[in-house]
Amino acid sequence: MKELEGSEPIYIQIGDWLENEILSKRVKPEEKIYSQYKLSEIFKINPATALKGLNLLVEKGIVYKKRGLGMFVSHDALKILKKEHKNIVLTEQIRELVAEAKLLDVSEEELMNMLKKEMQKSSNNKTENNYQNNLQRESTKGDDQ
Repeated sequence: MKELEGSEPIYIQIGDWLENEILSKRVKPEEKIYSQYKLSEIFKINPATALKGLNLLVEKGIVYKKRGLGMFVSHDALKILKKEHKNIVLTEQIRELVAEAKLLDVSEEELMNMLKKEMQKSSNNKTENNYQNNLQRESTKGDDQ
């Protein structure tokens, strides 16, 4: 049995727990997730409460129902969750990066310079891609006329 703690309603905690399972990739896109009955066993809660938590994820597009088969993680679940939880995701990635930098004896200043350089490259690539896309659109417009 897993313990639910906190002041949040239980159905929200169930939704959060499932989101974390997906974010941590313990449950992958297109994979079947626990039923309301299995969740009610795991957490010792009413199946209706578990269903309410599952329905939160359905509303967000994170899971979908297949009649007679159960609920499955949507193809876009990670994208949706990462967007929703970008601070959590980025903080974890930054922690890993900082730990790796320390192992490699990279100073804070060096790491910041590397990060700024990559951010600049990313901005330049976006600008270049937008320019290329606009050129392509313009050339196809001429073909249509």
